[in-house]
This record gives sequence, C-alpha cells and structure tokens, in this order.
Amino acid sequence: MKKRLPLHTQIILGLVLGLVLGLIIVKFGISPDFVINYIKPIGTVFINSLKMIAVPLVLASLIVGVSNLGDVTKLGRIGGKTITAYMITTVLSVTLGLLLVNLFKPGKSLPVDTRDNLMALYDESVGTKTSAAESLKQQSPLQPFVDMVPENVFLATTNNGSMLQVVFFAIIVGIALLKIPKSKAKPVIAFFDGMNDVIIQIVGFIMMIAPYGVFALMASLIVEITGDNPDSAVALLLALLKYSLVVIGGLLVMIMLTYPLILMAFTKVKYMDFFKALRPAQLLAFSTSSSSATLPVTMRQVEKELGVSEEVSSFVLPLGATINMDGTSLYQGVASVFIAQALGMDLTLTQQLMIVLTATLASIGTAGVPGAGLIMLIIVLESISVPAAGIALILAPDRIIDMFRTVVNVTGDAMVCTVVASTEGELPDGMIRASNPLTPDPEI
Repeated sequence: MKKRLPLHTQIILGLVLGLVLGLIIVKFGISPDFVINYIKPIGTVFINSLKMIAVPLVLASLIVGVSNLGDVTKLGRIGGKTITAYMITTVLSVTLGLLLVNLFKPGKSLPVDTRDNLMALYDESVGTKTSAAESLKQQSPLQPFVDMVPENVFLATTNNGSMLQVVFFAIIVGIALLKIPKSKAKPVIAFFDGMNDVIIQIVGFIMMIAPYGVFALMASLIVEITGDNPDSAVALLLALLKYSLVVIGGLLVMIMLTYPLILMAFTKVKYMDFFKALRPAQLLAFSTSSSSATLPVTMRQVEKELGVSEEVSSFVLPLGATINMDGTSLYQGVASVFIAQALGMDLTLTQQLMIVLTATLASIGTAGVPGAGLIMLIIVLESISVPAAGIALILAPDRIIDMFRTVVNVTGDAMVCTVVASTEGELPDGMIRASNPLTPDPEI
C-alpha cells in the first residue's frame, strides 16, 4: 500500500499544477472555455463548502466553549483574568496585522488593470460596493454594536454576512446554559458538543478536496485575470509573496516581541527558558496545524517544565484552544485588507475597526483544526462587504502560513497560562525544571 502525500504537500502540488495549467493556456493562446466550464466549478464547490459550515461551526463551538466555563458565579479571578488576557492578546494581534498590511500595502503592488479585472471577476456591481462604503461613513460609530443584536436569530443564521449576530446569540445561549439547572442544561450542551464534533469532522472532509479546489481556483484565476498578458500572473505571484512575508513577519513579531514583553511584565520567567520548555508543543503545532491536537503536549510541557499547577493549566489551556487564536486573528486582519487592496477597494476606518471586532469575536468560535481559519476569514470578509470569493487569492500559501500561525496560537495559550499562574502564585520560583523539555513522557 502506497503512502499518501501529506495534505499540505497535496495543496502545494495542486497550486503548482493549477498555476502551470493557467500559464500554458495564456502563453499558447488556448481557449479557456474548458477551464471555465469544467475546472472552475470544482473551486466554486470548495468555496461553497467552507461557507456551508461557517454558521454551524461558530454556533456549536462557541456555545460549548462558553458553557464549559463552569458556574458563572464561580469563575472568579482566574476566569476573569484568563478571558481578559485572551481578548487583549487577540486585539493586539489583529491590530498588528492591520498596521503591517496598511504600512506595506501588498495588494497595491498589483497593476491597475489586474485589480480592475479582479474586481469585475468577483463583483459585477462595483457601484453597489461604493455606495455601501459611503453609507458606512455616515453611520454612527456605535452602529456595529447595534448590528450585533439580531431581530430574528433564525434569519441571521441564513446569512454569513450576519455572523456577528450569530456569535452574539451563541454567547448569550452559553451563559444561559450556565444559569439554568445542570440537569436541564446537560442534554443541550451534549447536543451542541456532539454537533461540534460532527462539524469538525466535516471540516476534515472539506480539506480532503482542498488540493483540487486550489488547483481549480488557481487555474481559473490565472486564465480569467491575465487575458493575453502573462505579466499579470507574475505581478499577482509577487503580490502574493509580499502578502505572505507580511503575515509571517507579523507572527514573528508576536512571538519574539509581544509575548516576551508580556512575560517580562507579569512573570519572572525568562523567555528563552519559556521557549525551550514549549518547543515540543510548538514543533507539533507546526507539523499538525492544529492547536487542539497539540493541547495534550502543551499541557504536559506547561505543567512539567514550567511548573504551572494542574488547576490553572486544566482551565486556561483548554479554554485557550477554544477562544484564543492570536495567529489566526493576525492572519485574518492581513488577509482581509490584502484582498480588499487587490480588488481595488479602499476600506474605511469603520470597516477596519469592524475587522478588529469581528476577528476577535470570531476567534472565540474558531475550531482548533487545520483549515478552520479560512471559514472565519469568510466571516470577516462578508462583515466588511468584501467578496468572499476573494480568498482564492490567498489560498495558495495558506497551508504553509497555517503552520506558522498555529505555532503563535499555541505559544499565546501557554504564555497566558503562565501569566495567570504567576499572578495567582501558582508558579514556583524555580520556573523551569531541570529535565530536558525535549524528552517526552512515556505516556505521551
């Protein structure tokens, strides 16, 4: 039995083959009809599949995450500190992403004609988007908070553009489940917990067709936007490289600057010692792109190598795997503005603030599995009226970037856990144990 290629290798292969096919068609003047009629629909199915599970993923994951906090009246200091710290780091990460993408403007490096072709490709009604942006400028600064509360929750669940309302409703349901008798809440929580597992499995199914989806999207994208000019394809690839460097650069700033400063401010742990202790979890996160799969190793390293008490780690880390997605939030900020820049859309300050708000709240419901970040990106894009099909632009390097951002997610979880333990007096003076952090326990 032949060994199958890893998924990320398949996606890269699909990208290369789609790119080659598109360039061959453009270079030799072959009719693009076959690609448009028989290959592009595969990419459309892939995009629609991601949209299909966005609402149930957020609803189930968020309700389970909030209801697992325990008794609202007993959350106390640890719960308050944990949630506050996670929200702050998420806001910092997405804000950093927005600052970098507005500073370097990777999407603006595309030629004007290429941006016009992209805009025509993803949105025929450019005037509609322009008028929508004008109306946003005239809205009250507090309008996003008004829009969070749905008039009809069932209507909100039928529209991915109303995902913020779904997030709000899910949080309210989770809190309500904590307030009613446990005997009545238990079956409801069990239902959504099972639904959450089902949706995560469906995410796995969808990612199985990701290589074919990337192949189809890239081939059709090259054919449709380049026309008879291969230089447009080269310009697009250079812009994509610049975008990838901006994302990875932002992730490195989070790991090498933001997290060390927070550790220095609240603990006595040396960051290099922290990094060495967490290295096995970071390597696993990089290879699996799953913070949920990495969670057992993260807990082991934080407890055995950093000395965090089990009481703190067993509460903070599982909660972090559910609601703390610093790397994913930074990526969503950069990706959404990059796509808007590539499409020639100028986002208002209100829209960029909406990115911060939506990415922060959406991160609460992001499943810690490969590919889930794409679903949350669709939510962010549609909240700012940017065509969700624009994610075709950033699908190519997404698997590689996913590996980096998962490392940031896991590192952020462990950092907050260490800070909370330190402020609660649950961190020993010795900090790092003498054992080699790369030596696994027999049970791992």
